[in-house]
Amino acid sequence: MKKIEAIIKPFKIEEVKDALNEIGIEGMTVSEVKGFGRQKGHTEIYRGSEYTIDFLPKMKIEIVLADDAVEGAIEAIMKSAKTGKIGDGKIFVFHVEDAIRIRTNEKGEKAV
Repeated sequence: MKKIEAIIKPFKIEEVKDALNEIGIEGMTVSEVKGFGRQKGHTEIYRGSEYTIDFLPKMKIEIVLADDAVEGAIEAIMKSAKTGKIGDGKIFVFHVEDAIRIRTNEKGEKAV
């Protein structure tokens, strides 16, 4: 099993969710997060004063799935989250040792 963590722009979350649903991935965890990469935030002017916003709002999607579904999920996220501009985000893939569904005690891929 693998865990995919994707950091994307907030306005792309519905498109990504729909793209994942289309390929049969329904379960995911979504969190509002803040961060920055190469763009290093940006500056804004408020009431005549300029200030820097270092941490930009992003959405973090976490999905645990079977190894054979990973490539399809990555492709769906990439296509639906891409704007072609800086700050589109990143995708990280981790190995998952085990998963357990608390209600039924199912383990492994059955729990996901």
